[in-house]
Parts: sequence; structure tokens; C-alpha cells
Amino acid sequence: MTTKAPSQPGGQWQNFERARQQVFDLLESLGEDTANRDIILRLIGEAVSIAGSKKDRLDLKIMNSALAELSHAFDLFAPYRGVRKLTIFGSARTSPDEASYQMAKELAGLVAADSWMIVTGGGPGIMAAGISGAGAHKAFGINISLPFEQPFVEPGGGVKLLEMKYFFTRKLMLMKESDAFASLPGGFGTLDETFELLTLMQTGKAQLAPLVLVEPEGMGYWEALEHFLKTQAATRGLISEEDLKLYRICHSTEEAKGEIVRFYANYHSLRWIGDDLVLRLKRKPREELIEKVNERYGALCTTGRIEAIHPHHVEISDEDHVDLYRLHFKFNRRSYAGLRSLIDFMNLEG
Repeated sequence: MTTKAPSQPGGQWQNFERARQQVFDLLESLGEDTANRDIILRLIGEAVSIAGSKKDRLDLKIMNSALAELSHAFDLFAPYRGVRKLTIFGSARTSPDEASYQMAKELAGLVAADSWMIVTGGGPGIMAAGISGAGAHKAFGINISLPFEQPFVEPGGGVKLLEMKYFFTRKLMLMKESDAFASLPGGFGTLDETFELLTLMQTGKAQLAPLVLVEPEGMGYWEALEHFLKTQAATRGLISEEDLKLYRICHSTEEAKGEIVRFYANYHSLRWIGDDLVLRLKRKPREELIEKVNERYGALCTTGRIEAIHPHHVEISDEDHVDLYRLHFKFNRRSYAGLRSLIDFMNLEG
């Protein structure tokens, strides 16, 4: 249901419309040439409209704080947008002498050695292990302000650290900037982050990415969760069996790193152009492989076939990875686990 803005007394509403137009005119007078002028104008226009909406002070404080937190976080990550990143989730209560801590530290080090950066929640436990393993200069800490938990800071400094007020802005930044994810055993927070990520990938609200659920051999933490998903959620039709392909359970750091690296062996990224989904690949797909792809994954299309194409003129205009090869098709926007299988197939066979 669409909620309409409450009506304002005519004169008062006209005053706000005039104020908004004055702000627009001021920006125009600056003469700054920017491709994002339209979005900036809408942001300012929305702020002017909010001023006339008589919202509660608490609502205004939430909007103000959230926008400021996101702005600062985007600035922090901006210089590193071209660098692959792994986010590590896990318990703040895990001590350094536990096997899970050592696995998180080792995995971070292995991935960072391949020129990746590591993103964690910036706190103690598994989060500290990730920062230690990567090294401060390759680590981000997106901390949450809590009375009982202090941010982890590597001796000597260098960690790119943020402190957030809200969990929702923190989780956005833990997920938006990363190309792979590793969850180690944890409590409600870790499970929340892991299931939100699965939900976002299952529904297409986040880019597909490798998610490895890492635990020491014999611990059984993630295996018990998978058993629940299979016997309770999947058998009742609450999820599909195919959805279980959105993650992998790993019992060694080498296995976890292998899953992460394999995901990008051939696949690079995807982009929507109108109704077409474009998969960007590092290697040119052979004609016989495309036929095999259509035999196996043709059901992902609403109409037509999966075909190889040259870069779209929009991608050329944006200078968006025009050197890569491409497959495109009209994706049904429903079978994201099936799309993950297609990506895995192209990595293996392409």
C-alpha cells in the first residue's frame, strides 16, 4: 500500500515548495558540473519536505544520524572500491585460545595475502582475529556502540575504524562493500548477519557472492543448523533445496579460501540493463558451452535464450568493464540459487 504524504495547509505547503525551489536555484547557481546533480537535488528536496512534515523529534534524529553514518562510511570505503573484500562474521565472545579464533585469523591472513582486504565488526573475539590476521593496513572495523563491548584496535593503529549507532547501518556497510563472506560460530548477532545475507541473496537484494560457514572439524555448529534447515524449513516448503546452494560449510581455512577464490575464477560481476541480466566473464564462452548452458539453465529465462553479447552501449558509456566477455538473458528474478549454480558452472566449465 502506498502512503500519501499528509496534506498541509495551502499557504504553509507553498512556503516549503518555494524554499525547496530556492535551494535548487542556489545549487544551480554554483554551476558545478556533476553527473549526480539530480540525486543531490532530490536529497535536499526531501530534507526540505521533511521540515514541513511535522515529524517527531526522535524520527528526525534517526534520519539525521543514519544519513550521517552512511555518508562517513561511504567516504571511508571510497578509496578502496576497486579492491576485493572479505567480511568475517563471528562471536565477540570467542577467546584467542579457541580453534574458531585461530581459523578466523588464519583465513584473514590467507585471503589478505592475495591482495584482498578484510572487513569485520571491529569488536573483540572473531572480529579481532580477522583484523589481526589481515594486518591493520588491510582491515576495516565497522563497530557498534555498545556499553559492554569495546572496539578492537590493532597495536600501532592503522585499522580503518568506524563506530555506528545503529545495527541496520552497520549491517549495510558490512555487506555492501564486500565480495565474499565468512561466518564463524557465533550467537544471535552472527546468526542475524548470516541469515540476513542469505535472505538478501535469495531475493536478489544483494549481489551473489561466496558465503562460507567455517568451523573446526567435528564442532558441528553449522552442520546442526543445516540439518534444521533441511529437516524443518526445506521439507515444509519454507525454502527450496536449491537455496542451500547459497552457502558452503568448510572445515579448514584452505577449503574456505578455495571456495572464495573459485567463485571469481571466471565470473567477475553482473549488471542489470533494463530487463536483461548481464554476467561479466573473464574468459570467452565457447559456442558449445553456451548450448550446454541453455540445456541446463534455460529455465532461468522468462523468454529467449542465454546468449553471448558484446558490451552494451550503456556499459561502454559508463566504461564499465568493457574488456570482459558477457552472457545476457531475461532472468526470471526468482531463482537466485539457480543463478548461483550457473555462475558455479561457468567457473568450472568456462
